Amino acid sequence: MSSPAGTGRERRALIRSLADVEAVVGPARPWVRADASFRRAREAHLLGLSGDTDAHLATLAVSADPDAVGDLRARVLAPLQDLTPASREKLTDTWRAWLLHQGRREDIAEVLFVHPQTVRYRVGQLREVYGDLLTDPDFVRDATIALA
Repeated sequence: MSSPAGTGRERRALIRSLADVEAVVGPARPWVRADASFRRAREAHLLGLSGDTDAHLATLAVSADPDAVGDLRARVLAPLQDLTPASREKLTDTWRAWLLHQGRREDIAEVLFVHPQTVRYRVGQLREVYGDLLTDPDFVRDATIALA
């Protein structure tokens, strides 16, 4: 198979030249795989993204099946359904911040505008609801995607 054209310096020049126009640049692929580059560029365009699709890989991966992300979110949050809407929202926000800030209580408290002791209390509530799932790597991955 031949190597892809438009890599390295050529690709950077192309992306710079398109900076002032609404354009999407798919990944560099050998000419026999140009359809794969086109599909990714088209998907990025449909999602409202522009520029280099390599800069949007996480968004493209998570958006590949929007229904799947919604289903994943529903499954991850199902144990909170018996709580009041206000409690459910607070715990969901705390859990999201916990995941994004890797458990650093001071950082979590700062972004939630609460006292670190409040974070500790809420995480305790999450542990009561979810138990060992909060330490299961697969579940933590799913929660991270669902709550992002």
